[in-house]
Amino acid sequence: MADTPRIENRKARQYYEFLEFFEAGIVLTGPEVKSLRAGQVSFGDSYVECRGGEAYVLGMRIAPYDRGGYAAQDPDRDKKLLLHSREIRMLASRIEQKGLTVVPTKVYFKHGKVKLEVALARGRKLFDQREELKRRAEARDAERELAR
Repeated sequence: MADTPRIENRKARQYYEFLEFFEAGIVLTGPEVKSLRAGQVSFGDSYVECRGGEAYVLGMRIAPYDRGGYAAQDPDRDKKLLLHSREIRMLASRIEQKGLTVVPTKVYFKHGKVKLEVALARGRKLFDQREELKRRAEARDAERELAR
C-alpha cells in the first residue's frame, strides 16, 4: 500500500498558540477520501463550529476527485466531526470564551480511517507572530552552525 499523506496546517502554527489537541474522525464521501489520499486538501481559514450538539469543520476544502463519477461534489461543504459528546460540550463552552477558537491542524489516516487533529487555540498578536518567526530563524541558523 502506498504511503498515505499527513497533511498539516502550517499557517495555523503562525497565527495561533495551541493550548490542547483532540483527535476526531470526520464524515466524508468516497470520492473525498480518494482526494485526501492524493493530498488534495486546503485548510485556508478553516475552523470548527459546534451547533446542535455536533461539531463541524468549516472552510476546509477537499478538491473534487477527478474520477469521482456522476455525482457532483461540493468541495466547501461543512464536514461533520466525530467526537465524544463530552468533548463537544467542553469545546463549545471553551469557544464561547473570549479569544479561543478550535482550528484543524492535521489530516491523516490511522488504521484506514481518516482522522483530523484539531486544536483549541488562542490567536496570536502580530508582534507575537514576528517574535516566533525570529526565534525559529535563529534556531535554524544555530542548527546550521552546529552541523558544520
